[in-house]
Amino acid sequence: MTRDSRLDLPQRPRRLRRTPLVRDLVAETDLRLRHLVQGHFVLPGADRAEDIATMPGIQRLTVDRLVRRAGEDLARGVRSLMLFGVPEDKDGEASGAVDPDGEVPRAVRALKAEFGDELVVMVDVCLCPYTDHGHCGFVEDGEVVNDPSVARLAEMAEVLAAAGADFVCPSDMMDGRVGAIRAALDRRGFTSTGILAYTAKYASAFYGPFRDAAGSAPGFGDRKSYQMDPRNRREALRELRLDLDEGADLVMVKPALAYLDVIADVAAESDVPVVAYNVSGEYSMVKTAAREGLADERAMTLEVLGAIRRAGADLIITYHAAQAAAEGWLDR
Repeated sequence: MTRDSRLDLPQRPRRLRRTPLVRDLVAETDLRLRHLVQGHFVLPGADRAEDIATMPGIQRLTVDRLVRRAGEDLARGVRSLMLFGVPEDKDGEASGAVDPDGEVPRAVRALKAEFGDELVVMVDVCLCPYTDHGHCGFVEDGEVVNDPSVARLAEMAEVLAAAGADFVCPSDMMDGRVGAIRAALDRRGFTSTGILAYTAKYASAFYGPFRDAAGSAPGFGDRKSYQMDPRNRREALRELRLDLDEGADLVMVKPALAYLDVIADVAAESDVPVVAYNVSGEYSMVKTAAREGLADERAMTLEVLGAIRRAGADLIITYHAAQAAAEGWLDR
């Protein structure tokens, strides 16, 4: 074959890849800062920031530091965040979860007072950071019990709604908790508070850095009796139907990268926006690869987040959002 030979090809897909402008023109998926939700860990006290060794670049922050950081991120285009509590005191009743003066309700009030509707504030609703055994519900005779746990989760959601949260986000995977929370909020007049349901939350090996950050690892056993089995795909659609019937405004798949097929399934069936959680283990793998010189951090991060969007996620909860904004990786 000579260099001047030509194939008779009526279809040449490379024509649509020829220049950056053409590639942008025909791109099937977009990724912008508005699609990202930054996760934050809230400490009690004041004027403190603690590095998280297993999550490079992420810190636990007291409310005053959090408000400052959220303002910096907002100015750069990160318009949504998710809060997780890191309480000092824990007990078997998860009392801290329903304390209106706890670090997370205080953070919500401070953020909404400072930024109002310019910032969307989402709050995790789960008992695991507040229980002395680290499980996501009450434990009786060594078993995580469903219905009493749901009652406490609904109380927690009420406290967070009263503080001003835009979305309460039950992550516990107890049966019936979305309906119970919706009913509790509506009884209190919080009809405008949305529910982001952790619809398909898998019992995953990718949560390790988060549990270190939040101090929420289970003290015994595991969470396989309530979180989903990673071997299951169709089950996610059953959970989706239940959450939609119970009043979920947004639905989530967690984790993201190992569950792109599930994200696609849920996106195809859901009539509400779909959220994916790019979890701590996924984040820390990228950070480790970049630190070891094994990957270009920006390129890998954008490929990961782009893949999650391509699978069908409308929004992505991720620890990469603030850096992506600060370093100009994405448009707003």
